[in-house]
Amino acid sequence: MAPSSPHSQSKHQEPRVVDLEDGNRISRGPLEPGESSESTTPDTRLSQEYDNASHHNRSAVAFRWQKVLKCIPQPVASRLQKAVDWIKGPQPARVYHIKPLFEPIQTFPARLVARLPKAARIGLLFTVFALWVVLFAVILSKFGNPNDIAGFGAPVKLSCTNRLWPDSPSCGLDGRNCLPFDDSSFAFSCPADCASVKVLNYRTIGDQQIIYRPLIVGGTPEVSEANEPVYRGDSFICGAAIHAGILQDAQGGCGVLSLIGEKPSYGSIQRNGILSVGFNSSFPLSFDFNRDQSVISSAEKCRDPRWNLLILSIIFTSILSLFTTTPGAFFGPIFIIVYFQIAMASDPPPYSDYPSLASTALGSFLPAAFIGVLIYHFCVRKTLKKLNAHIEKTILWLGGCWVGALSNVTLEMIPIQRLTPHDLNQQPGAIVALIIIVLALIVIAFFQAWCFRIEGRLPRYLGLYAILGIGLLVLMAIPGLDLRIHHYILALLLLPGTSLQTRPSLLYQGLLVGLFVNGVARWGFAPILQTSAALRGDAQIGSGIPSILAPMINSTNITFAWDGLVRGYEGVSVLVNDVERFRGFHKDGDNSFTWARRAMDRPEYFRFGFVNYLPFGGVQYSDFTKAGTWWPNGTWKDIPAGVS
Repeated sequence: MAPSSPHSQSKHQEPRVVDLEDGNRISRGPLEPGESSESTTPDTRLSQEYDNASHHNRSAVAFRWQKVLKCIPQPVASRLQKAVDWIKGPQPARVYHIKPLFEPIQTFPARLVARLPKAARIGLLFTVFALWVVLFAVILSKFGNPNDIAGFGAPVKLSCTNRLWPDSPSCGLDGRNCLPFDDSSFAFSCPADCASVKVLNYRTIGDQQIIYRPLIVGGTPEVSEANEPVYRGDSFICGAAIHAGILQDAQGGCGVLSLIGEKPSYGSIQRNGILSVGFNSSFPLSFDFNRDQSVISSAEKCRDPRWNLLILSIIFTSILSLFTTTPGAFFGPIFIIVYFQIAMASDPPPYSDYPSLASTALGSFLPAAFIGVLIYHFCVRKTLKKLNAHIEKTILWLGGCWVGALSNVTLEMIPIQRLTPHDLNQQPGAIVALIIIVLALIVIAFFQAWCFRIEGRLPRYLGLYAILGIGLLVLMAIPGLDLRIHHYILALLLLPGTSLQTRPSLLYQGLLVGLFVNGVARWGFAPILQTSAALRGDAQIGSGIPSILAPMINSTNITFAWDGLVRGYEGVSVLVNDVERFRGFHKDGDNSFTWARRAMDRPEYFRFGFVNYLPFGGVQYSDFTKAGTWWPNGTWKDIPAGVS
């Protein structure tokens, strides 16, 4: 979209208005240099002194610049001077201002409100905002969790990634930290949009590894359990509920989960748009969902209100955008509404109940509001000042803001989950998408720079971004920490480059403000510098793995031994069917492991990793080997190269 036509500033200064002591106003021309007047107010004289000081500073800078040029060879100095003159832009500078399309139509709502007295307009603004608060609270409480689901108690609030079995190291030897395995039920509630949640690092299930797909193992009917779908205990609970048809992805909702202990196998099946993962051996923890009519009736009113609240918030922000004329009256309420829509409904952090969620949201809101004031003062105010294109502002700025704020939905199709080298290298299409995004940003940056040059503001913005670039380089050089550009940091870096009143700037600025709100409301003020362990999360750490000798097989027993330890570790851990079954200490002579087959008709999978024992009972694990397979006929399939 082409920028709006720039209009040059008037060459003649406006008459100076001076307040006299008797309160009358007169107009007179600008004072000549060095002129003073007894009739000028202190503020006027202070302004004159500031202008004189600024002129003196500019003259001093120009004088020093000329001295620098004299020290440079004439051809170089001439080209350098031409480059500097070009960067300074045309003289006089021209300021961009949007000329509205169909201006009478765009300004009609604002002109209606402008007929009211100022006090009435302020009261109307607060009334509209208060009405949004009341309706937001009513809808939130109406669809909140019930106090009881068919006698199973209040539902446990889950996130999309909650699991009964987090991973084998967390559950410990024989899964003791994740008891009970059966004869237990509880009610739960899930948010909307859990079907698309995927694992972002490799997850091993038997002898297969999955990534960038939902972690849902099983889901085929179990005859002994009334033909209900059965899932392995480390599956995403909410994703499994959608897969089983208990919940609808767009609405979330409540259900009752039952623990049913060990199952011999888990089949893969496509249901409700989700393809589950199969596992052809046993696991100690399984679950299914209660389909009693009493449970279904109790859970009918329990659903995620995010889409109802989003419609409400979009309506109110659109009304505010169309009827407000000043940047402050527009930006303040919309910033607050968008923030709490994201923090409380559309993309909230994990929470147990709404009071705790409100506490978390308010904890990040105060610093976010302070930064919002700075964003308004240095960026938004300049873009929206005296803007009469209210419909275009609503479509471009407000629409872009909602797109950025709902980035968990609107930008989901972009194959980039996190801007880390690890994720970019392992996710298909991520590098191509990043290249396209970077090229688009370069084109946009050059276009914005050209517009700043036309307005005569390019030198100061080049200086600002030079300082920001140097700061990022310094942060990257700090040893032991890695630079992480979060949503809100990216928005803050790019927002100064949108302080122009052009149509593209309206869109860019709204999008970046939305990204800032989403990043802070969802993740808080995550640090820009993080340790490698924090960035890695549950990904592979790149450590050494045990070298396992050929096993000794004796009927129903199999014995493994290994060659020594890697420095920094004190023993070996063995996973059988993804459950830790052995954790040895090398100094105690634990240099081998024997396993007795538990089922003759199923394969069993073995993985090995190092452990280090920490103070206060802590245990640190290395990466694990990939899985070797002991088939039911007694043959052994060697461990493939690589880690898991």
